[in-house]
Amino acid sequence: MKPIPYVNDDVVTRAEKYYIFDWDDNILHMPTKIRMEERQPDGSWKLVEMSTAKFAVVRTDTENYRAPSDGGWDAAFKYFADAPDANYFLCDTIEALERIEHGEKPGPSYLALKKTLREGRLFAIVTARGHSPKTLELAVRVFIKYALTDLEREEMMSNLRGYRKHFDHVDKFGTDAEELDYYLSMCHYSGVMGGRFFDRVKEDPLYLAKIKENPSARFPELAKEYAIRDFVEHVFHTLKRNGMSGKPVSIGFSDDDKDNVKTISSYIERELGRRFEGFKFVVYDTSDRTLEHGRKVVVSMPERLI
Repeated sequence: MKPIPYVNDDVVTRAEKYYIFDWDDNILHMPTKIRMEERQPDGSWKLVEMSTAKFAVVRTDTENYRAPSDGGWDAAFKYFADAPDANYFLCDTIEALERIEHGEKPGPSYLALKKTLREGRLFAIVTARGHSPKTLELAVRVFIKYALTDLEREEMMSNLRGYRKHFDHVDKFGTDAEELDYYLSMCHYSGVMGGRFFDRVKEDPLYLAKIKENPSARFPELAKEYAIRDFVEHVFHTLKRNGMSGKPVSIGFSDDDKDNVKTISSYIERELGRRFEGFKFVVYDTSDRTLEHGRKVVVSMPERLI
């Protein structure tokens, strides 16, 4: 096997590709449970925990299921937000990765995230959870530890140093830990149902107007629009700052929720694709589990380069 170089100078010849990933049932099949009250045969209500798949089936059955009487929907989605005394997300991420080690099938974008990390490309995690960016970044670090082999982590570091050399003009590198810190700090992590993220969206005049115009719209979808736009702007300004204008740019988005896929595809066609005409946008619908990597749809082709 050809040895992996300390610095991969070939990254300068690569096409510019960036990725945006939903997490649950897209990268990993998480064991996180939703807490609901279920009507019993005698008419009483009992607190139960269910999978996200079961919740999708029963959530409209208001006769037999309801949010917990003590705490409401915040209590129902207790495990989907950060807690002062426990990190549910990291524990569930580790459990999901260990299940893969024992033969369970990963999410359809699992290998895509592995490749993104190996190649050292910028990415964003955009999920309808309430976790902080720090929690989501820690989950990516766990993913790197469990999902990448020693050789793949070595490949990742070689590529990261290559990008630092050619685009940040660095000739002396830090430790592997320091270079990984820098790389992950350049990526975005959005738990769109978190309070701080919600406040950011409401402070944006464009999205505040959207919410007022269509108060019945599902907020997670609007929030994902905001997070995606934020990452695309970050990519755009990073390329400009590094003098990389004129190269073809591709941004992929993957999600297992059909409503999210439909909303984001429409958003790209209507707004994002027109604003960033030099970018190619590709959406991966991973809702159909019979398709190993989901269904690929090219939403917007570049009319000109940036």
